[in-house]
Amino acid sequence: MSTPDTLITAKPVSVEEIQKGWRDLHLRVQQLEMKREALEQEGKALRSLLERVVEHRQKSHSELINLLSGLVSKLPINDVGVVVSKLVEHNSHVAEVSAALARGKIEATMIQPAVLRVLDDAKRKLVAALEPTVEDLIKLDAPLHAALLRSFVNNPESFHEPSAVRAARGFVKGQVPRERIVREFGPEALVLFQDVTTDPKNNPRPKAEDIMMAFPPDFAGVLKQNASVVPDKHKELQALHDRVVGSRDGSGKARAQRAAFLRLCFILELLHYYENQSTETPDVVFAQRLPPIIEQLAVPQGQEVPDEKMLKHAEALLDFVISQDHRLSVISNTGKAGGLAKTIRYLMRFRCEKDPAQSPRVLNELMPEFIRHLVTPPPKTEAQQKAIVAALRFIDPLLQKLTAKGLAVSDKLGKADGEALGKLLAKELNLGTVEEAPKAAAAMPPETERQLAWDKVKNLINDRADPTAIAAGIRERLHAKYDSDEIKHGWVLLTEADPMLFVRVFSQFPYLPDGKTDPIGKPVLEAYVVRLTHEKYAATYNKVLNSLRNMFKVKPDSPALVNFVSLARWADAECGAKIAADIGMH
Repeated sequence: MSTPDTLITAKPVSVEEIQKGWRDLHLRVQQLEMKREALEQEGKALRSLLERVVEHRQKSHSELINLLSGLVSKLPINDVGVVVSKLVEHNSHVAEVSAALARGKIEATMIQPAVLRVLDDAKRKLVAALEPTVEDLIKLDAPLHAALLRSFVNNPESFHEPSAVRAARGFVKGQVPRERIVREFGPEALVLFQDVTTDPKNNPRPKAEDIMMAFPPDFAGVLKQNASVVPDKHKELQALHDRVVGSRDGSGKARAQRAAFLRLCFILELLHYYENQSTETPDVVFAQRLPPIIEQLAVPQGQEVPDEKMLKHAEALLDFVISQDHRLSVISNTGKAGGLAKTIRYLMRFRCEKDPAQSPRVLNELMPEFIRHLVTPPPKTEAQQKAIVAALRFIDPLLQKLTAKGLAVSDKLGKADGEALGKLLAKELNLGTVEEAPKAAAAMPPETERQLAWDKVKNLINDRADPTAIAAGIRERLHAKYDSDEIKHGWVLLTEADPMLFVRVFSQFPYLPDGKTDPIGKPVLEAYVVRLTHEKYAATYNKVLNSLRNMFKVKPDSPALVNFVSLARWADAECGAKIAADIGMH
């Protein structure tokens, strides 16, 4: 046994032994090198194959997402943009994982869905139109601060900030925000203005930033009486007074300011919606916010006939709206007060069709409505007849001739008056000979009649018409033919609508225009509420329930919420109790 200090020495190998084993060692090294090269080539081939598989997977997945996005964009849903954005986000995630498996980077050229390309193009056009509109408003010397207007170009979302909203409200009403007076002229200048916000009874202590000030009628006299108040700024005050008064005096400059401001509001509202589609409701934007802007822009004040320039301005703004359904919704919700505004609504509706003569809805529904509107009241004076001639100049010649024929045989006009009006229109519009009466329509098959009746209701839903009108359309069809198939058809149409529209139509269905309850109201609502709570329609129930829950969170005593739940309980107590319990109402 060796000790730690003992050195173990190996027996030296002789040169002869090394020479004998050299050939075997050299051969083994060569064999190992050949195997290493073979493995290296195999690894490269496998990596190339893996990269090709990953690349193929990435491209095929992108194409699949593109196809799904195209199909989703054709569905009658309001959150198409949100769904497509989620698909694109998923595609990007898959592309990142695929790139990490292969090259480690994402290809720059990825397929973009057509709906997103159209959306991006619309945003670019809106942003491009924003700056010229702001500069036009500044050049017209509108009583709005130039810095505020230019801030909209760099940050369009600032238009919805409270300070910008107050400034816009002041421009519309001819008032000035209190904060602007304090900022530009000092707090001592407030004595020169009238506070139109503070009210001893209804609003005794408003917030300082919410107070709006108005110029007194005799502002020059007030300045003289208060000569010691900010004497060095009287010229600026007088200039601001002239700008505010001038924006509301009805002159050409004031109308130009108003038109530019309306264009600015439309562009910013639409751009805000396209940037925030996941949180903004289309019904609010296209049925409530944008229609008043289009109506004020298209309807000339103090005139009885449409103005071609103003109508084209309104149509140019409507061209920024991507969806045809949204565009029709804006048009359908204008002109509700009647008169010239309603005439312009029909004109815009006819003009937005690519081929109105081939549209069944234009010929079978809108054209009779338009004729009834033109003869209410009967156009007996020369000015009324010329107003009809002026309105018809804006639509297609074939529609002009159809309108002239309809007016010539209208029941609201006597035979002599109708023929005279038809001849006048034919002469003024160069329509040739107007037939005295159209031939009686051939008998329509029941299935075709049924389809046309429900198509009318579907068009009302797509145009986001008033819920009362939609409910009346469903009732009208059910009164014409009341059976289970007709009830089911109406139910299917409502399930395809927006959940809030479903709630509103449901709440309006049992009530007739005179306030009485329709006899078929309860059985139809019972059929609807039973279907709504059935597991077969779980997707529809979840959408409606989410909308009702949101209303309950925001305002538990919301009339729409209370009416819907009350009618559901009235129609079927068990189903109504289930809906109330799922909402969280006690």
